[in-house]
Amino acid sequence: MTLWLLRHGEAEPRARSDAERALTEGGRKEVRRSAEHLRGQPLQHILVSPYLRAQQTAEIVREVLGLKLSLTTVDWATPDDSPREAANRLDDHPGECLLVSHNPLLGSLSGLLVHGHLQQPMGLRTASLVALEGDPVPGLMQLCALYHPH
Repeated sequence: MTLWLLRHGEAEPRARSDAERALTEGGRKEVRRSAEHLRGQPLQHILVSPYLRAQQTAEIVREVLGLKLSLTTVDWATPDDSPREAANRLDDHPGECLLVSHNPLLGSLSGLLVHGHLQQPMGLRTASLVALEGDPVPGLMQLCALYHPH
């Protein structure tokens, strides 16, 4: 399995709720740059946090890549959700998968899948893209690429 993890682009600092924060224009540009690294990848699933900035990020990826693939909103991918729970849910989506979400979840999830524990989260910036390969089991995935658009 190839698992791509994409942190949403830069978002507005405030909104009525954290879930309603939208991408800034700079965040949209960051996402477009990161999406180019997915060009040619045979994505089979795009899993997305229900938060607005993640949904907007996923839509930009689809637009840049010209994909007709539908987005699957998953309720276990918000900023404060459990990386262990997220790892367990990835088995439901075999093949080439993109998860668009937030920190601290994505940094912790990447560290968990590569190292097998939560003590070494990966440092992800806005629109950072991580490529992992292997079984989506803690400690059994290998880091293949890490891209920061800045």
